[in-house]
Amino acid sequence: MSTAELDIQAPPPAADPELEKRVMRKVSRRLIPFLIALYFVNYLDRTNIGFAGPNGMSKELGLTATMFGLASGIFFAGYLLLEVPSNLALHKYGARRWLARIIISWGLVASAMAFVPNATWLYVARFALGVAEAGFFPGIILYLTYWFPKRERARATALFLLALPLSSVIGAPVSAALLQAGDDLVGGMSGWRFMLLMEGIPAVLLGIVCWFYLTDRPADAKWLDDTERAWLTDRMAHEEESTGQRYHYPLRRTLLNGRIWALAFVYFGTTYGLYALSFFLPTIIAGFQETFGVEYSVMEIGLITAIPFAFGALSMVFWARHADRTGERVWHLAAPLLLGGLVIPSALYMSSPFTAMVAVTIVCVCICGALPNFWPLPTRFLSGAAAAAGVALINSVGNASGFVAPYVTGYLADLTGTQNAAMWVLGAMMIAAALIVLALKGAPAADDETVVETDLEGAR
Repeated sequence: MSTAELDIQAPPPAADPELEKRVMRKVSRRLIPFLIALYFVNYLDRTNIGFAGPNGMSKELGLTATMFGLASGIFFAGYLLLEVPSNLALHKYGARRWLARIIISWGLVASAMAFVPNATWLYVARFALGVAEAGFFPGIILYLTYWFPKRERARATALFLLALPLSSVIGAPVSAALLQAGDDLVGGMSGWRFMLLMEGIPAVLLGIVCWFYLTDRPADAKWLDDTERAWLTDRMAHEEESTGQRYHYPLRRTLLNGRIWALAFVYFGTTYGLYALSFFLPTIIAGFQETFGVEYSVMEIGLITAIPFAFGALSMVFWARHADRTGERVWHLAAPLLLGGLVIPSALYMSSPFTAMVAVTIVCVCICGALPNFWPLPTRFLSGAAAAAGVALINSVGNASGFVAPYVTGYLADLTGTQNAAMWVLGAMMIAAALIVLALKGAPAADDETVVETDLEGAR
């Protein structure tokens, strides 16, 4: 069977272009802002330990850099254990109920972390936070496949992922303000404890809203009129059926598929850079004071931390839009990974805080540009329960970098006394991820007799 024959599919349900535009606008306005708010709070609660560490937590709990890295990363041990079963539960029981359960659970644990008395209980709380949050991110990625056709998916994913850099752009100054407020206003509670307590509360409130606000599937959308609802339901059913007929990936085969695992390692290399920056950037900036003889307040460190992620937010939108317009995915993922991997070690040799932050900002722009162009790749050839398991598996393996990156970064900092070795490892991980995705582009799909063309080539 030829590639051309494989590309022949039944056409999607016909629609007036104005109808299609109106439906997608309604769906975007209804879902994307709320999902951004959820992920904003999620990522803030996951990474605010990075701001707490150099601002009192490490000293009060007696944490070395290695111990701080372990506390940051142990979150992902619990997270990875339950990722696949959690996503399968979401697919079975519906996004509204399952996501609400996840969000309320992590909010309660995030606030409770403010009361840990020592390093051991910090490890326990971070592990429990991972267990509570398991399934949230891949659940949202799966949820987007219920509502957005494939050609709209990179843009929708990019808009959702905007919460990631925004959580640093807005979250870092907010965290700094809460730290100061805790020190100034709350008797007997350290600023970092007050920050953790207050930043867990919005998750609980949003989880309650989620129960009443989200809609599981297009067929249930009362906020669309009958014509709009029928068109979107038919369109998404057609895409799911076409994907299932074309690739024939049952659940068990999905979990053993070589391409799924290769994409998981690509995601690992991409997020390695993200988590290394997210957890240690405030510490790195604080280190400028000794390296370059400068002095920063807590609020100044928060504002400087926000700068790379502000530029990252812009790159996320514009690079994903360019990918949608050109229809090319592979180089839109590989190119920023290659550039970021080559640039990050150069930050070690800069002669001022400004030039060092320029290099860090370029790397952040590259990471943020790559992320929304990753997720359209696996969701092009997975559907149904296979999509739920495949996306969760990729996210699980990829997010193992959330454990490895902060632990290795902290360990190398303790071992060498500088961040240099850690930055070289970070660059190597990003370059390796780029090389793998380029290799997949041209590799034969030998593990599936029904697919002659390569999966990633089909994503172009």
